[in-house]
Amino acid sequence: MAKFEVYASAKGWRWRLKAGNGEVVATGEEYTTKDGAMRGCEAVARAAGSADIVEVES
Repeated sequence: MAKFEVYASAKGWRWRLKAGNGEVVATGEEYTTKDGAMRGCEAVARAAGSADIVEVES
């Protein structure tokens, strides 16, 4: 099962999303507070449920 991990970084807090096999599949920006990082996880979780997959040509 996938999970978000929130952890302390050099200058604040970060999050990463890990797949069930432990592979990191997404990371977030650095936040100044742990609460900010938690809210970032929640925002990504909400948005991902309804996000479309689109192909972008370069």
